[in-house]
Amino acid sequence: MTIKSHGVLPYQMINEMIGQSKVWAKNLINTDQVQPSSLDLRLSKKAWRLQASFLPGRKCKITDKLPELAMHEVNLSNGSIFEKNCVYLVLLQESVSLPDDVTAIANAKSSIGRLDLLTRLITDYGTEFDRIPRQYSGPLYAEVSPRSFSVLVKAGTRLNQIRFRRGKVIINDKDLVALNKKEGLTGEDAIVDEGISFSVDLKKEPKQPIGYKAKANAPLIDLAKINFYQATDFWDPIEVKADCLILDPGAFYILMSKETVTVPPEFAAEMAPYLAMVGEFRVHYAGFFDPGFGFLSAGGAGSRGVLEIRCYESPFALRNGQIIGRLIYERMAEVPAILYGSDLKSNYQGQKLKLSKHFKNS
Repeated sequence: MTIKSHGVLPYQMINEMIGQSKVWAKNLINTDQVQPSSLDLRLSKKAWRLQASFLPGRKCKITDKLPELAMHEVNLSNGSIFEKNCVYLVLLQESVSLPDDVTAIANAKSSIGRLDLLTRLITDYGTEFDRIPRQYSGPLYAEVSPRSFSVLVKAGTRLNQIRFRRGKVIINDKDLVALNKKEGLTGEDAIVDEGISFSVDLKKEPKQPIGYKAKANAPLIDLAKINFYQATDFWDPIEVKADCLILDPGAFYILMSKETVTVPPEFAAEMAPYLAMVGEFRVHYAGFFDPGFGFLSAGGAGSRGVLEIRCYESPFALRNGQIIGRLIYERMAEVPAILYGSDLKSNYQGQKLKLSKHFKNS
């Protein structure tokens, strides 16, 4: 009997799942949808404007709830505008039939998180967002809620991605300390406690903003247009005094980690999106870091983590070097056949402060 290795499933194993129809779509799944440790998911043409976000619960399919919560159906064949502060549900082109030893987790793609476009995966009988239990077989849906900018989307647009796991693969603190010492995951000053800490960089540099704040009123963004928009139409550059930034409740910020981040090829990482013990704010919408991110031989030396921050209840004073979150590292079932960075000409390898790929010079 073949013993299957535990860990996050890499590029080649995701392709095997597609070949075995464990992941399928009516339209052929494109080769460039498969990433080193995840699969990009595509919107279908079928969507709904909702009264409110929801989870169907253990006894219901998504379609059981639509007569109650859907306001109207939306056809994405030729594109449609998703309005700021509204909630939409979109049937995805991909479906899954997970084996009894594989679970899955989803997250927004990096460019989508940097637009403050909340995107969460939902399944039939689901009780949690972005989680798919073993043996689930059926369709996948994306809940989409633009927070800062209205966006134009169409069928085929990729907003989120799915990562498959076999077994419990999170690196424990003892091994994480050793791995950080060996590979310099986030640096020797990091705190390891159910993940490894990272902090925010608010140190003022000459003629350089330390981050960006989304404008309250901005034009529409067509998600199909890359390297197209002027950043100044959508973002205000942030400058600080005394290395301190006061976050406004409800505002959205793009900031940068103080530490460089490294993900060796044998591992994948995920950024915890919200930690109440460090402040009432969310630090990340797009939490996946692929194997090879920031890795020297993959062209990633000096890669920072970009932070997508939304402050909640009350103003919060954020200071340079303040711990703002943690990275969770997981073992790969195998080293991926391709790595983030040089193999894929990845958009954010070697990044410092960087807006989404939709903006010029970003």
